[in-house]
Amino acid sequence: MGFFSFSLWFILLLFLPPSNVLVVNAFTGTYGINYGRIADNLPPPESVATLLKAARIKNIRIYDADNAVLRAFKGSGIEVIVGLGNEFLRDISVNEDRAVQWVKLNVEPFLPGKLVKGIAVGNEILGGADMELWEVLVPAVKNVYNALDQLRLADKVEVSSPHSEVVFATTFPPSAGEFKESVLPYMRPLLQFFSQIGTPFYINAYPFLAYKSDPEHIDLNYALFQTNPGIYDAKTKLHYYNMFEAQIDAAYAALEKIGFDKMEVIVSETGWASKGDENEAGANLRNAMIYNRNLRKRLLKKKGTPYRPKMVAKAYVFALFNENLKPGPTSERNFGLFKADGSVSYNIGFTGLVPSSAFSVLGSIKV
Repeated sequence: MGFFSFSLWFILLLFLPPSNVLVVNAFTGTYGINYGRIADNLPPPESVATLLKAARIKNIRIYDADNAVLRAFKGSGIEVIVGLGNEFLRDISVNEDRAVQWVKLNVEPFLPGKLVKGIAVGNEILGGADMELWEVLVPAVKNVYNALDQLRLADKVEVSSPHSEVVFATTFPPSAGEFKESVLPYMRPLLQFFSQIGTPFYINAYPFLAYKSDPEHIDLNYALFQTNPGIYDAKTKLHYYNMFEAQIDAAYAALEKIGFDKMEVIVSETGWASKGDENEAGANLRNAMIYNRNLRKRLLKKKGTPYRPKMVAKAYVFALFNENLKPGPTSERNFGLFKADGSVSYNIGFTGLVPSSAFSVLGSIKV
């Protein structure tokens, strides 16, 4: 290569845009928890921060951006993904200034620092009943990201959007995982944008819901991480001994089929109800304890899945507390790992506030 050619090549390199964006790692551990608050009997956020620190839970998702909660967590070491509710999507999708205002109000005051690590734009939009929200999801996501970029926060705060299992046409066996045709026109551009900014694919994966829908054909032990014959995926020649890993690998298979084989999958919700209606198979205290205890052990191993052994499995458990005002079947109000007084609902290995002193410790903290 001549001197002139080499010099031109070097100069071009200096001015070419970087091939990779700076990826924001919004989930620095493997075990997180969802802090839902549709209830009238929960402790104040300051007490919740104490509880989470005692349980050594660092990664949290909330479903809004309540400033009282964020102020209570400031300086705690807790890292939060905040939610931009579905009700804001239409407005923000057509109004970038509104997105900037939202970020200035709900994110910027809590930075610098590592408190707010991500923004979940909407929840379970694609595949849902409101088709108008399908249309506005990608523009809303882009406007939120552009707002962060304008405020020089795009390298500090991740933008994501969690999905439910209804986005898939099939998930069994895992290698057959595939998105619904009706969802693809909206999912493809969303994933394309997320691949550009380094956002993982967030999926709400519940073996409980799968078992509840078909208890005659699904082995309860398979759903609960207990000893079972497992399933064999003939295409990949892989064995699965728990449904949690199978659901994650089904998502990887679906992503791979449409060209996003490098994208990480993170479980944004999973859990098991400790109580349910008569027709809610498996919803009881024993199963909830077994599932959540085994899930925690599984995540703390920091291992991958059979299909993606090098991609460490990560999940946010649903939920921190039972939420007594949630509508729907009884199970919806009984996913909590902790009681309102800070004691555990059942023993899964946490060594936070002991049941006998939990109320006195929580009660001593003023709002």
